[in-house]
Amino acid sequence: MIRQRCLSFSLAVALWLPVTGFAGTTTTPQIIAQTTTAALSCMRWMPIGACFWLRCSWTGCSVRTSIKVGHYNPDLVVSTYNELGGNPWTEIRATLGLAQKTAATGLLGALLLVPIDSAGNRTEGTSERDHKNLVYRETDAIGHPLSSLTGIVAGVGLLCPSETTSFLPYFQSGLDALSWRQEIPEIFYPASLIPGLRELGTWPLQTWGGVYPRTGWTTQAEEPKAAALNAQRAGDIVTRTGQPHVYVPVTGSSGSMKVWSPGPLMEKDRTTGTWQMLLPKPESTCNVFGTNAASHGERSEGW
Repeated sequence: MIRQRCLSFSLAVALWLPVTGFAGTTTTPQIIAQTTTAALSCMRWMPIGACFWLRCSWTGCSVRTSIKVGHYNPDLVVSTYNELGGNPWTEIRATLGLAQKTAATGLLGALLLVPIDSAGNRTEGTSERDHKNLVYRETDAIGHPLSSLTGIVAGVGLLCPSETTSFLPYFQSGLDALSWRQEIPEIFYPASLIPGLRELGTWPLQTWGGVYPRTGWTTQAEEPKAAALNAQRAGDIVTRTGQPHVYVPVTGSSGSMKVWSPGPLMEKDRTTGTWQMLLPKPESTCNVFGTNAASHGERSEGW
């Protein structure tokens, strides 16, 4: 996903958040390589204005100018997957997966109706009127391996530092199990109750589903779309403060440069963020979720 922000000494940045999909695994070198391959098409660096700086001293005042530019940064890797602790990012699974599973099982397992160590597809009810496509996925949002490097590169000017720290877990659904699995208090938001609010897809079809409630449960016949919804929900949570979830908000420091944050992630708004898929089909472009595949002749597996 890419999110855009403005930096006054040089630029405006965006959070570029690659999302991992279903089968397969990936490693840190592979993520770096795929992100680098997509850099030219996803970064979208461009001048967007000028900044004027008024400086005054005992001898008088002067005005200095600097270019204001905008671009996207790879800030987060968001993974959606079946089993608790089973992140497809190999290094994260080896380091954080077991710790997440242990913490979730010990602290929250007794409070949850759904077994803490299981996920995957669910089917509820027996009649045709019941939901038959209730899908559950675990989701992690981890600082991108290149995000800390952008802070070093930004020192030369004309590039903006990332808002995130590499490998830092900003969101792990296993630690947020009460909200991610039980939908409390998410189910009480107006967007969770009123059809058409905060939904992915082109109106009136809305073939993807709602961002709210921001939980791991999705009624969706196509699993790639369910995974994309969960990734969007995780991004929605971590780019906001004060949410009723266990997470670390993305609130980066601009250092000595003036930076305008892109603000909270919003679906179908590429100025707040776009996504690059790493698994199961590596892509070298960045897009927003929400295109109705059937109307464009696309295969849903593309997400």
